[in-house]
Formats: sequence, structure tokens, C-alpha cells
Amino acid sequence: MAFPELSTIELFAVASVALLLIPGPAVLYIVTQSAEQGRSAGLASVAGIHIGTLVHILAAAIGLSALILASAVAFSVVKFAGAAYLVYLGVRKLLERGSASDAEPLRAPLRRVFARGAVVNVLNPKTALFFLAFLPQFVDTDRGAVWSQVVVLGLVFVALGLISDSVYALVGDAVGSLLRRRAMRRVSGTIYIGLGAVAAFARR
Repeated sequence: MAFPELSTIELFAVASVALLLIPGPAVLYIVTQSAEQGRSAGLASVAGIHIGTLVHILAAAIGLSALILASAVAFSVVKFAGAAYLVYLGVRKLLERGSASDAEPLRAPLRRVFARGAVVNVLNPKTALFFLAFLPQFVDTDRGAVWSQVVVLGLVFVALGLISDSVYALVGDAVGSLLRRRAMRRVSGTIYIGLGAVAAFARR
């Protein structure tokens, strides 16, 4: 096993924070869940998203992500599966019926919110692209095993992501408190469909 130098880890952490602060599909999923259903749902989304990230780390470590990105067919399958799933979530959200109280719509079980977060990120080809295009720049092949360096750097990214995304979840909860939760259901449904459309047109 080989590990990155401390200076490399520090530089990677700084670069990762800069990227994590830019909202993407995962962040929008977290914020909409938190705004609509509250802090617990937002934090469950964060956990699910980063379980999905761990899947990408494992795939990058064994080279599976490289195969997906190298194959036009495999990339398209992942891309359209992710897009279809986001559109499905959006349509389902728009058609969902709230409870009798406008202020308290029906809440999805936290395990479902968690699972959806994991699926959203596993089917996000851009996450795989991050681990195959960005992360390798911090891997030193002269130090030895590449896979262990990828795992270490990936875990650093996950740790930082858990912190930054949890902040987004708390912000989403605050926004949802100012708006009517039921109204947020329509907003989140529209966002999911929009994310699905963007994912469908993603290029390698």
C-alpha cells in the first residue's frame, strides 16, 4: 500500500473545498429535500449522496470508472439511467398528494430519502469523471500502489463533502421554514426534472 504525501493531501483538500462549494446536482437534491421535508431528510440525503461517492471511489480504485468513461455505450447507459431517475423523481413529486395540512405535507421515510440520494450520485457520470480526471492529478505513481492513494484521497473528499453538504442541508431547512413546505414540493419536482434534462445532455 502507498499513501499520498501530507502536502499532497492538503493541496487536494483545498482544491476539493473549492469544487464542493460550487452547487451541483447532488447539492440541489440535498437542498430540495431539506427545504421540503426538514433537516433530518436533508442530512439523510447527505449520507446517501456520499454512500454513492464511496461507490465511485471503489470503481475508480479498480478501474471500472475508466472503462465506463472510455466506452460511449456504457457512459450513455449510466447517463440516461441517471437522467431518467431524476425525471421520475420530479414527476412523482409533482403528482404527490400532500396531507390535509398545507404546512405539513407527507414525508418520505428517511431510508427512502437516503437510498434515493445514493442512487442519484451512483448514476451521476460527472462524479465518475471527477474521480478519473481530477483526482489522478494528485496521485504519484512513483510512491507505489495507485489504488490506495485513490482511496485515501477519495475518503478525504467524502469527509469534506459531508461537512459542506451538511451545511447546505441546514440552509435548505432554514429556507423551507420560510416557505410553505407544500409549495416546496412543486419547486423540488421541477428541479428534479430540470436536473434530469441537464444530465441527459451531459457529454464525456
